[in-house]
Amino acid sequence: MKSIVRGLALLLIIAFAVPVFANGGSDAAVEETGEIVLSFPTFWVGQDSKSGPLASLLEAFNNQHAGEIKVLLEPNPDTDGYRDKLNTQLSSGRAPDIFVFNPDPTSFQYYDSDILFDFTDELQGSWRDNFVESYILDSTKDGKTKSVPYEIGITPIWYNSDLFAKVGVNTFPATIEEFWAAADKLKAAGIVPGSQMTGGSNAWTSMLWFSHIMGSLGGPDVWDKPLTDPVYVKGAEVLKKLFSDGNTTRDAVGGDAGVSGGHYMAGDTATFINGPWYIGRIRGDAPEVHAATRLAAAPKIGEYSGHQIGFMLSNLAAGNTDDPRKRDAIITFMKYMTEPDNVKMVSESAGSLFAVKYELGADADPLQREFVRAASEASFVIGHFQSQVDVSVIQEFGQALAAMALGEATPEEFVQMLIDAQ
Repeated sequence: MKSIVRGLALLLIIAFAVPVFANGGSDAAVEETGEIVLSFPTFWVGQDSKSGPLASLLEAFNNQHAGEIKVLLEPNPDTDGYRDKLNTQLSSGRAPDIFVFNPDPTSFQYYDSDILFDFTDELQGSWRDNFVESYILDSTKDGKTKSVPYEIGITPIWYNSDLFAKVGVNTFPATIEEFWAAADKLKAAGIVPGSQMTGGSNAWTSMLWFSHIMGSLGGPDVWDKPLTDPVYVKGAEVLKKLFSDGNTTRDAVGGDAGVSGGHYMAGDTATFINGPWYIGRIRGDAPEVHAATRLAAAPKIGEYSGHQIGFMLSNLAAGNTDDPRKRDAIITFMKYMTEPDNVKMVSESAGSLFAVKYELGADADPLQREFVRAASEASFVIGHFQSQVDVSVIQEFGQALAAMALGEATPEEFVQMLIDAQ
């Protein structure tokens, strides 16, 4: 008899539980408590310099809107894994409630579907005044603004001024000939001239070096040139030398961003490339290197010099919904995230730069001020190579670069591999 009673009790529990799973956990929470629950998958967690300030923002937002709106962070510290998962989800016609949108040709194609929340009307009002106008325009396609501009970046050359001074080089080399001469001095002193990498989904730091090289060779309109233009082979020749003759670490081939950044933070390499979002990481993990780091434009290789690589780095986006309460909750959260005071807090904590208008405080990180200086002094700014080509080309870039670095492909063959991947 007891077993029958227990069986009936179990069936009742299952019967009550099934609707919850069928409707989804967040829908059940809305029905029972009136609270809108928004999921927010992001890679701004773990060692990312924005993880701390983002957590603080979410805690404050959830406290302010207790019982009405709750944003739940879904951590994914693997940037490549996050983007792969997100692209798979978007390509299947689904989108998270809130997410980090990568503003590149691959992601912008989803503007043509109905899966993204459309912020166009909301951004016609006073909210628009919070942003630098050019980034709103860059985030608008065919009259629709389906993602909100957020983090931006320039990626200058980082160099350890202490290591350069150790070999008698007190200013960053202005030309590529001066750079190779400085590299020889560094190697003679047992210092590796630069961090490079071929791994990850895009060979990130080396792809940025290639972008700087191409800017010097081709100028502001270099990306208008097709991959068949001879300028790409010239750029590949310089890139190959950065991997040759001891100019980078032995684990650069196959190494990912952790390898590239790790060597620079350890003081093993004298140069590196990354954006302002890396300031918080280096300040916390390598304070001596942080204090010695200065920023520069790439050495002059071709006709042009003094330029920087700049781009929208991360927009914020949301899944489309017909629920008016959920729509209001999404807009409320987006406006909160882009409030100038909140953006300033994240910027000063993490070192990141943003598309929102704000002013750095008096105690802002000196390296962050270096970024502002580098941006203001740039002779011109162009996007990086990744932002200009199909994802298939970028996926091939690292493999082609590894082949060239190992001597298995010439610069001409490296470029042909990219052409074939189109």
